[in-house]
Amino acid sequence: MKKVLLYIPVVLSILVLGAHFLRYGNSIGVFAALLLIALLFVPRPWVARLAQVVLVLGSLEWLRTAYELGHMRALHGQPYGRMLVILGIVTAVTFCSALLFQLKTFKKIYRLEVK
Repeated sequence: MKKVLLYIPVVLSILVLGAHFLRYGNSIGVFAALLLIALLFVPRPWVARLAQVVLVLGSLEWLRTAYELGHMRALHGQPYGRMLVILGIVTAVTFCSALLFQLKTFKKIYRLEVK
């Protein structure tokens, strides 16, 4: 049960990233997000590293999006504070999801180097 709970933030982060791509009409990004979720069932080291790379890049995408949307809203005199807080939390959760693959449990599942 504990192992399943560790996957929740990872899967949710990837799903939210896929929804972000869907919002902007990027069907390749949506497909890639869904494919990555399916790949999480393959216990190979490269899957864990791929997921980590995608999640870190996803965090950078959230930062970029926060900057662009915040800048646009500020230029139009619209409030942007709450949006920045929300996107900051999404960024943090996405980045922390990448760090979960450094836990002993995930290292064992994906046969990563365990010391």
